[in-house]
Amino acid sequence: MLLLPLVFASCNNKEKVGKPEVFLTEQQMIDVLTDSYFIEAELTRKKSAGEDVGLLQKSYYNQVFEHYGITDTVFEANLYYYTHQLATLERIMDSVMNRFLEAQKK
Repeated sequence: MLLLPLVFASCNNKEKVGKPEVFLTEQQMIDVLTDSYFIEAELTRKKSAGEDVGLLQKSYYNQVFEHYGITDTVFEANLYYYTHQLATLERIMDSVMNRFLEAQKK
């Protein structure tokens, strides 16, 4: 997933980061990130089938951001913030993975 390198890169970063101007709660981040995981799974499936997903990726993410009333900049700022709140990020990612795995069972 595209988000993971940012998460890992920040693990050793101890700088204090303030909340973004447009702040997403933990629950909102869980919702957006869960949808992101589903997007990445669908794009991976399409790539494996030989489809070009370049335009689809941007379109899918724009739909998610529109659904939640945010922009990619707002999402990225909040992701950056949460990567500096490791305990909170761990809770968020656990919830995202649980939702994703639960949906895969259906």
